[in-house]
Amino acid sequence: MSDNKGGEIIGAFVVGGLIGAALGILFAPKSGKATRAELGDWMDETKEKAKEKFEKLEDEIKHRKDQLLKHTN
Repeated sequence: MSDNKGGEIIGAFVVGGLIGAALGILFAPKSGKATRAELGDWMDETKEKAKEKFEKLEDEIKHRKDQLLKHTN
């Protein structure tokens, strides 16, 4: 899989998740207060997961950069 495809796949999952969350909120049979609390929890969880994914991606980029530099020297 090329690097570009990986980014497209991650982007598709993020967009799909956001659309799903928005639809779930719109059609949820809960009070506004409960929905806001649930949304806040979901946002905190999503933020943490995104942070972990970006850290892994950063590590992978550094690793590939090091490999590339080793092969060019």
